[in-house]
Amino acid sequence: MLSIGEKLPEFAMTAVVSNDLSDAFVDVNNATYGGKWLVLFAWPKDFTFVCPTEITGFADLNDSFLERGAQVLGMSTDSEFVHLAWRKDHSDLNNLPFPMLSDIKREFSEELGILNKEAGVCNRATFIIDPEGIIRHVSINDLNVGRNPDEILRILDALQMGGLSACNWKKGDDALVAA
Repeated sequence: MLSIGEKLPEFAMTAVVSNDLSDAFVDVNNATYGGKWLVLFAWPKDFTFVCPTEITGFADLNDSFLERGAQVLGMSTDSEFVHLAWRKDHSDLNNLPFPMLSDIKREFSEELGILNKEAGVCNRATFIIDPEGIIRHVSINDLNVGRNPDEILRILDALQMGGLSACNWKKGDDALVAA
């Protein structure tokens, strides 16, 4: 798996951004959100049970991420058509404010090192990437365990603060001073 300090690989994928077939699909690549922090999170499969709770958790915090100059990107190995069907079918996903990337060929998941070999789907992985394309945070959960979007936002705040952050540090707290 790629780790902290490594460059995010080049990617180009189709993403779903609305429920209207006439404008639902857009191409997204490394340059699409140039100069922004990226919060890339991957989930195993559409039409499952844990995944929509995480996706809606990130959606609920989307404005907070945007206020910090960060673009949220969700991704799975499902096709863009499956993403669109799920958005339309699941009321909590109807109006997602961020793109759902389709890594149908599993190439980007492989490059990131997050493809679960047994299940053939993405592990529940999260990456925070700085505006220069450098990975600054990586976390991965078991397929059965949902992640905490509030914690991802806290980590983004700590990274953007630039100093030393204590355990449970939150935005507005002082940075630690090295003695």
